[in-house]
Amino acid sequence: MYRFRKHALAATFSLFALGATHSLAEGLPQDGPLSDGKITEDELGVVILSAQQQLIRLSEAATKEYQPAILEPGANTPKAWMLMKDGETVKRINIDAHAEGMPAVAQLKMYRAAIKSIAQRGQINAAAILYTGRVSEENNTEVLVIEHEHRLGVSSNKVIGYEIRNGSISWAEPVSQEKPFEWFYVGKGGQS
Repeated sequence: MYRFRKHALAATFSLFALGATHSLAEGLPQDGPLSDGKITEDELGVVILSAQQQLIRLSEAATKEYQPAILEPGANTPKAWMLMKDGETVKRINIDAHAEGMPAVAQLKMYRAAIKSIAQRGQINAAAILYTGRVSEENNTEVLVIEHEHRLGVSSNKVIGYEIRNGSISWAEPVSQEKPFEWFYVGKGGQS
């Protein structure tokens, strides 16, 4: 918990340094935790918990929709989803017509660019890209990777091993990896 709190505080302070305080308070009730323009540690915990819950909702919905692609034989292509501003609605980002026949790496870049464009216009709360692969060339373990990011400063990759048995997927415990913030905020020099 301490490690999470340290990263959550650092991420939140980074957001404030980038001028995101206005966007965080935008659309919140007059008596909300950010209505006074200040945030306490308890209020910060509520904000980060909300972001985590929204990422869980997004990841679960996206994984449920992506599972049929995992069960199909052959290479699985990346797919992406976004959580709309209402914090409830999950929609798939569809670039299939533009990405047909492209390598998965190129499709990933297209999804990242599309998400960045949508996110930086303030139209979504979170986004996720799902794709499958192997742990390494030496290790044949199949994994599902979920890249996700929330506008409130939560960003990571989840790597989940899986096996297909009798037409159903058996999941291993997910492993989280740090992921740089790439989609929601532009850093100095125009880089995110």
